[in-house]
Amino acid sequence: MTESTTRPNQSAPHVPLSINGEAIETEEWFSITDPAAPRRIVGYAASASADHSRRAVDAAHTAWKTWRELAPEERAGQLLSALGRLEVEHGERVELLVGENGKVVAEAEVELGVFIGRCRLAAQLAPELSRTRELPRLDTRPQPELRENSSAPGGSGHAEVRPRTAPPFRSRVSALPLGVVTIIVPYNWPLAILAASLPYALVAGCTVIVKPPPTTPLCVGRTLQLLAAALPPGVLNVVTGTNEAVAPLIQHRQVSRIVFTGSTNAGKAMMRMAADNLARVTLELGGNDPAFVLEDATLDRATLQRLVAASFTTSGQVCMGVKRLYVHRTRYAEVVNGMSEILGAFRVGHGLSRNTTMGPLNTARQRDFVAELCAEARAHGHEVRELGTLEDPSGRDGGYFLRPALVLDPAPNLRIVTDEQFGPALPILPFDDVDPIIDQVNEEWSGLCSSVWTSDLERAARLAARLRTGTTWVNDANAVAQDDRAPFGGFRQSGLGRELGIEGLLEFTEAHTVTYPA
Repeated sequence: MTESTTRPNQSAPHVPLSINGEAIETEEWFSITDPAAPRRIVGYAASASADHSRRAVDAAHTAWKTWRELAPEERAGQLLSALGRLEVEHGERVELLVGENGKVVAEAEVELGVFIGRCRLAAQLAPELSRTRELPRLDTRPQPELRENSSAPGGSGHAEVRPRTAPPFRSRVSALPLGVVTIIVPYNWPLAILAASLPYALVAGCTVIVKPPPTTPLCVGRTLQLLAAALPPGVLNVVTGTNEAVAPLIQHRQVSRIVFTGSTNAGKAMMRMAADNLARVTLELGGNDPAFVLEDATLDRATLQRLVAASFTTSGQVCMGVKRLYVHRTRYAEVVNGMSEILGAFRVGHGLSRNTTMGPLNTARQRDFVAELCAEARAHGHEVRELGTLEDPSGRDGGYFLRPALVLDPAPNLRIVTDEQFGPALPILPFDDVDPIIDQVNEEWSGLCSSVWTSDLERAARLAARLRTGTTWVNDANAVAQDDRAPFGGFRQSGLGRELGIEGLLEFTEAHTVTYPA
């Protein structure tokens, strides 16, 4: 979010609010700039008031009363039908995402595809919600019962155990829709991350309000406008604006669950805000994800390219990306030299350029933070190997660019190792024995993802079982290795709850028990 205005430039895309099936134009708008050329405005997003946010919650709550009554398969069918609307404006939305986020075109194309794919996977799970669990009749054998015996020696207050017959019951347990859900998504992969929860909430019978990220609201907003137009009014709503204006999306008493993806500190604040209404929270937070390259790993060109992609996709701005690379000392030089060669061919520039391999960071603040971590490592005498070619070396466009960097053998207490850098700077640390390193990372704040690189799959399985992270990959990592059928989430301060898969679907339901006499 940058400067606000009362009249958006009509030649640039502008995305209104979407409330109760209507496009709402507001008095105030905010401009969105290109991180590769920050003086260029790529579009405008409506700036909601607190009243707009309350109206969105009210609309979602009203729609929920009808939406929840539909069979899960019918809700899934409506979602799948609505996806047909996304065939229009595909190229325009790809360009919007590149312009506001900075990622390259290929990644933007993938992201729009992931959104549709995850929606379809969620729809396939609808039959799971139609199944009820039947509990067998209780055993009618005599059960002990504690009764007071006033005639016992010592008078009242003593008790004796007498047998009783347990009443015969049968119970049926089903999953009922939770209610209104607010989903708050980050800037890095906003549509893909949104699709880890939005379709699951809709199929489960919840209604949804989406709060897009302030720096990348355009593609999300336009995509959801198209989707919402094909769903009943109020089932899907979109609200953009300041933190103060959208506070009712979190604190309104009718909001039953909040799904938030972002930093660990922001997640803690979200929990505090949700506490007054005891709203449930799903938090997908930071991850300082380790990768372990063992002495027997295959390090051919394809593997080294996977290591580079696992670490530098979206300029390193991926929560599940490799943030620190531990390499057995006997393979250390091989990994460093191999990755250096691949990164040396990177061309850093505008995401719309055909020649660009890696785009800018999304904000100046994040660029400066990553640069600061690298400077700190240099100041402590460690080599920081910057690689690739910057397409705008003069900086005339003022883009938030950094060349990809390898930070070699840094001290383990430096922030480039202990903090999630969320940018294109990878610390590579040699080890002689992997066991103490695994014990160490299991005690740290982060527990989102990890990966093991080895030719011995049985050994990989043993190490994976020890790693206290939500996901452990073998010989791959990051979003390209994500199995969207499986639950995703973190341990410790990397989050609460799970998204994706059956577990992610059930997050949007409540268990309901009906018990009958048999």
